[in-house]
Amino acid sequence: MLTIDDIRTIPLFSALPDSEAERLATTSADLQLSAGEFAVHEGGERALYAVLAGKVEVVKKFDGIDRTLGWRLPGTTFGEVPLALSSPFLIAYRAAEPTRVIRVDTQRYYALIAASPEIAFKIGMLARESIGGLQGVVAEPRKPRAIIVGGRWDTTCVALRQFMERNQISYDWTTPDAPDLSGIWPGTCPSEEDCPALLLADGTVLIQPGISEVAESLGLPTRPRRAEYDTLIIGGGPAGLAAAVYGASEGLCTLVLEREAPGGQAGTSSRIENYLGFPNGVSGNELSSRALQQATRLGAEILTTRSVAHIDVDARCVRLDGGDVVKARTIILATGVTWRRLAIEGFDQFVGKGLYYGASRSEANATHGLDVYLVGGGNSAGQAALYFANHARTVTLVVRGDSLERSMSSYLIEQLEEKANVLVQLRSEVVCAHGETYLTAIDIRDRSQGEVRRHTCGALFIFIGADAQTEWLPQEIARDTRGYVLTGDDVVKAGLWSHSRDPYLLESSVPGVFACGDVRLSPVKRVASAVGEGSMAIAFVHKYLQSNAE
Repeated sequence: MLTIDDIRTIPLFSALPDSEAERLATTSADLQLSAGEFAVHEGGERALYAVLAGKVEVVKKFDGIDRTLGWRLPGTTFGEVPLALSSPFLIAYRAAEPTRVIRVDTQRYYALIAASPEIAFKIGMLARESIGGLQGVVAEPRKPRAIIVGGRWDTTCVALRQFMERNQISYDWTTPDAPDLSGIWPGTCPSEEDCPALLLADGTVLIQPGISEVAESLGLPTRPRRAEYDTLIIGGGPAGLAAAVYGASEGLCTLVLEREAPGGQAGTSSRIENYLGFPNGVSGNELSSRALQQATRLGAEILTTRSVAHIDVDARCVRLDGGDVVKARTIILATGVTWRRLAIEGFDQFVGKGLYYGASRSEANATHGLDVYLVGGGNSAGQAALYFANHARTVTLVVRGDSLERSMSSYLIEQLEEKANVLVQLRSEVVCAHGETYLTAIDIRDRSQGEVRRHTCGALFIFIGADAQTEWLPQEIARDTRGYVLTGDDVVKAGLWSHSRDPYLLESSVPGVFACGDVRLSPVKRVASAVGEGSMAIAFVHKYLQSNAE
């Protein structure tokens, strides 16, 4: 319990009248923090904090790594910048040892400065000092965590760059014939036969590494820390991350397996305009990054570059690629879907060489001054078109239908109409791709007239829908003809449920195995619905664990 004597130990409050000091003592929070516990996280609500005892570390995450920016000792305060700018916290503060901190909420702070205006003046001075310190940090040259050397059209190099981009790892990319390579590469420069090659910030050199090797070398978690978990979530998209957040926050020992990068298909979206709580929209990358931070902060364990080789539903054992085996009391399938491929002449040879399925954001800078084509008329195609319009000379949407209104949200159509360099070809389809080393041209058929024309093409992105890739699941987990997992009533209707109780809404044909998000048979395919189902899945996990414990 705070006392007036505690308040007086803070120089900022030392001159307060007794009545104000007493009011502050009775209305402020008294935080007792253990070592490693956060007083406030990055993005936290603004408030004024003062250190009574212990030591507080000032940290900010750069490229996924926490960096210490300073310390707060007894008598000092923090939170001045968020109060001055009316913004969330830009940096985080955590206890370096057992620590006691005062927290003055925003409403009480404004009442305080109304009674003691000199406090506001001092807070303003402290805020200017802190902003100056942050400017110094921002002005420091940033070293990339990796330098990638590889050919522009090397598919392995393209996959590696996409992996770095999606995992938000800073990198520089250059080609093996770049004239300045010798100035940045230690020793003998890699030849084309050695590529792709990586130089990490600590001096480690990797020649033709696999994605898993790169992930481990960069310190990304790739191996489970435990042998058994309360729930194992397969897939790290919106549904999987939502399940991880709720599972970890509700005390479940939670493991997430993600074979590529957290965020799933939604993580590649350039802009999600209609997600609740983001009035100005949010990129898939940003939404995924926030969800990942939230899940890990709450205690979820998230492994990247790992996939499932086999599930033994009876023993509740999951064997991962690489041989690791973990036991899980419950399993949540949140594997999402993968982009549907086009069976068109010449396409396969150009994948990763100018032709991409989904929005490859890492290729955006390479489209400057080029004519880019996107196949598809849905929201994903519209969002990608808006994104590439800021880089390419022209962006053309090739749509089989006679109208965008049937498949695309009106807000996207309106934004596309405002972009002078975005074109739409209705009743059209790509029928052939051309090029030698990489894609240079495509043939487009006008379906209303049957005429085929060839167009110079700097890059082609395909958005024609997606399919559930669930052929790897054991046969006990029922799916429909397209691979979508049956749950709840659909399992009962198919005559595949033989247990005494009814299946839970998101429960598959195997009790204790749940499905959520796009992989589940459902007509709704939205980021918001995936997040909702992920959180609901955890509620059913609790029910299942409780019924099995009785």
